[in-house]
Amino acid sequence: METRPTTSKVKESLFSVIQFDIEGRRVLDLFAGTGQLGIEALSRGAAEAVFVEKRPDAVRLVKENLAVCQLQDRARVHAGDAMAYLRSGEKFDLIFLDPPYGSDLLDQALETITAFDICRAHGIIVAESAADKVLPVLAPPYRLYREYRYGQIKLTVFHRDGNED
Repeated sequence: METRPTTSKVKESLFSVIQFDIEGRRVLDLFAGTGQLGIEALSRGAAEAVFVEKRPDAVRLVKENLAVCQLQDRARVHAGDAMAYLRSGEKFDLIFLDPPYGSDLLDQALETITAFDICRAHGIIVAESAADKVLPVLAPPYRLYREYRYGQIKLTVFHRDGNED
């Protein structure tokens, strides 16, 4: 009951936005919940995905869902604190952020991702939040690409610039 999966409409829209940016990419599904975003990315050709979830029941669910979809060979599930994981320095091409809406975890995650610069050049961050949530402005090389609203839900897409000098 503590897990709020992304609605089908929002998930479909999200993957329409990033459909050409998935193939062969390394994905981070932070605050994984059921793992549906990372699993969808794997099913669309992502090279590998890391799922980070703190709650033991949700960790079990992610592992079960990966097994049902036969995607365990390209996935790693990390049970633990999301902010601590971000400090590991591991780099990703595509990062999904969908923390509990009532928390400040989304702001913390964005701050930590940019501080440790864990998004690879030309990478993408997709953040799901309540429609009225104001997200922080990210410092270069990160930039807001676009926001999409679906009723009470907002998807915010950030891009990381490359190393064009």
